[in-house]
Amino acid sequence: MISKKNFAKVSATLGAVALGVSATATAANADTIYTVQSGDTLSGISYKFAKDNSMVNDLAKKNNIQDINKIYVGQKLIIKSDGEIQEYNAQNAANANVANNNTQAAQPQRAQSQASQSYTSNASGSEAAAKAWIAARESGGNYGATNGQYIGKYQLSASYLNGDYSAANQERVADQYVASRYGSWQNAQAHWQANGWY
Repeated sequence: MISKKNFAKVSATLGAVALGVSATATAANADTIYTVQSGDTLSGISYKFAKDNSMVNDLAKKNNIQDINKIYVGQKLIIKSDGEIQEYNAQNAANANVANNNTQAAQPQRAQSQASQSYTSNASGSEAAAKAWIAARESGGNYGATNGQYIGKYQLSASYLNGDYSAANQERVADQYVASRYGSWQNAQAHWQANGWY
């Protein structure tokens, strides 16, 4: 049986523990790096963080976005716990206590990016020429080119790239796609010339 004095001690201890947990939960609201995903809009990002469109103009202004209807996959924003938005850069990331909003997705993506940095294409001669020809027609050879859901130098569907838009991964996936669909870059070029796409 617990005496009133011991009951008071137990109650005070439990109350302090409960307040500590509550204070910890409140303090755990850290800054976030938000990486723009395919299909994102400024209003959608605003809704994720503010549950309304109130952040749209701040997002555009603080990230030098001229057209609020154009944002790019992979673009990064730091959204502070107080709702302030800052352009992502190395200085902000180093100074901020940052929690990535896509923690589960980012870790495999980081592993994919590291693994994909060492890819070398086997295309040579006329195959390499056909590959370069397609890249020139699709994106002007730009790894950062976007057209709706199509990304990069070879304008591959974002779903094929699995969130890793590095140059090496684009090269690897393009080679795999062409090999499986056409058998060779020359066949892919012939298809492109006949149909305007590959």
